[in-house]
Amino acid sequence: MRLNAYLARAGVASRRGSDELIKAGRVRVNGQPGQLNTFVEQGDRVEVDGKPVAVQQLAYVLLHKPAATVTTARDPQGRATVVALVDVPERVVPVGRLDADTTGALLLTNDGPLAHRLAHPRYGVEKVYEVEVEGEPAAEALRRLQEGVELEDGRTAPARARLLAPSTIELVLHEGRKHQVKRMCEAVGHPVRRLHRSRYAGLTLEGLELGAWRELEPSEVSGLRA
Repeated sequence: MRLNAYLARAGVASRRGSDELIKAGRVRVNGQPGQLNTFVEQGDRVEVDGKPVAVQQLAYVLLHKPAATVTTARDPQGRATVVALVDVPERVVPVGRLDADTTGALLLTNDGPLAHRLAHPRYGVEKVYEVEVEGEPAAEALRRLQEGVELEDGRTAPARARLLAPSTIELVLHEGRKHQVKRMCEAVGHPVRRLHRSRYAGLTLEGLELGAWRELEPSEVSGLRA
């Protein structure tokens, strides 16, 4: 395992932060200064500022994100963060982002390779949203959402869209651009009033109240890896 990944798994810092610790000479492996290209093998001794560190167990948490929380580990503005809502011994971070005012399914983990796969557009992870909008979308607006909407950063991929109520759309995406749902609905003439992600990568919020969280079952983790 590369040294920066080892430090991230140990909860010391993010991979980028770990690179800075390594470059500053604060990390030693078996008594020798660590390098950016150092690999850690089983049995190696890793120290940061002279204190030994060890990798954490892998953790996978599903959070029913409430509004008015930011999808980050810490916020310079002092706003509530999703990480502060989750009480596990491991250092977990959110996979992808939800806007502060968006509620719904959010996965947090310290499994870097899996998080990368889930966040990478190549793998087309399914995300299901319930979108309350202004006005009452007609069939033409739904058709445009389904076929793809031209945005400033390019046309969106085909999606699934259907009405749940006169002013509520269920929108199923396989890509994750910044503010994508809001921009798509704005583009078809129906700005978003409320946004909720009901499902992420097959994970639902069944049994989870707003603000609550749970650790994933082994079978759910296997499903994510598949």
